[in-house]
Amino acid sequence: MKRERRRWYDDACGTAMALELVGERWSLMIVRELMFGPRRFSEIKAALPGLSANVLTQRLEGLEESGILTREKLPPPANAQVYALTPWGYEAEKPIQLLGAWAVRSPEHDPTLPLSAASAMMSLRTMHNPELTGDLDIIVGFRMSDDAFVGRYNRDGIDLKRGDPSGADVIFNGPPTAIAGAVYGGALAELEAAGVLRIEGDHALAEAFVTRFVLPPKWTEG
Repeated sequence: MKRERRRWYDDACGTAMALELVGERWSLMIVRELMFGPRRFSEIKAALPGLSANVLTQRLEGLEESGILTREKLPPPANAQVYALTPWGYEAEKPIQLLGAWAVRSPEHDPTLPLSAASAMMSLRTMHNPELTGDLDIIVGFRMSDDAFVGRYNRDGIDLKRGDPSGADVIFNGPPTAIAGAVYGGALAELEAAGVLRIEGDHALAEAFVTRFVLPPKWTEG
């Protein structure tokens, strides 16, 4: 039986409704983790280490009841239960991108904090600027611990999905924080020298790719 939703706001505004749906702590980050495809409970938990198993269970139940995600079972031989966004759930990507692009302008945003693989990939989709792309049109891949992504980058954006990046024009190998440091911190050479990040494929393309993404300027008063 579907439980009665606890209402926080007596307000017909769409923003209020959005907060009713994903405003509880961790809910929006769980949605973010599912943007690149279904994930097991353990995989979501590993990507969000500050989230307890009990709270994760509660949030998954709430998001399922809201129609944002659904439970699925992987075919044999896996036979594992996974959580996947519904078509409506996937529509949350654009609002998440807009909210993220707005929030990183805060002087309090700390880019050195931990970053999940999905968060790093979402940031690339968020910060894509066709004016910076030029004529660059490549297949780019990322390997981060147990997670891997591949996609085409050009003026239309970066169409990333989970998958084996073998055969991509260039592949970045390293933790999400190192990839973010190369892209947004201009530290590709330093990270390579330290052995934190490794490049496969065309190194010139890697150097070109990391210059195509720029964080928005910090907000300053006055």
